[in-house]
Order: sequence, then structure tokens, then C-alpha cells
Amino acid sequence: MSGLIAIGAGIAVLVGIGAGIGIGIATGKAVEAIARQPEASGKIQTSLLLGAALAEATAIYGLIVAILIMVLVK
Repeated sequence: MSGLIAIGAGIAVLVGIGAGIGIGIATGKAVEAIARQPEASGKIQTSLLLGAALAEATAIYGLIVAILIMVLVK
């Protein structure tokens, strides 16, 4: 049973990979947008930071779920 718990926790931590890829793509698109319209950089940066924070929050939720699986499920 402990093997299944480790597999479940590992899958929960994989959420971080998706968040990292998403933040990377969003950052690249924001840089392209700022390069095309420098006068809109303030609004673009604000939206980028909000989106990155939300994406990072999902990664943290995955980490918390993984820790809870390892600690509480026996």
C-alpha cells in the first residue's frame, strides 16, 4: 500500500510541471506583446503577474496535496 501512496503523491507533485510550462509560455507571450506595444507594458505586466501567481498557486496546491497524501494516508 505504501507504494501506491508514493505514486499518488508523485502524481500530485507533477502539477508543478504544468504550472512551470504555463508560466514560461505566458512570460514569452508577454515579452512579445511588450515588444510590439511598449506603451501597454504596465497593463501587460500586471496581467502577467496575476496569471503567474494563479498558476503558481495551483503548483502549491499540488505540493500540499502530495504532502497530505504522504502524511495522512497510511
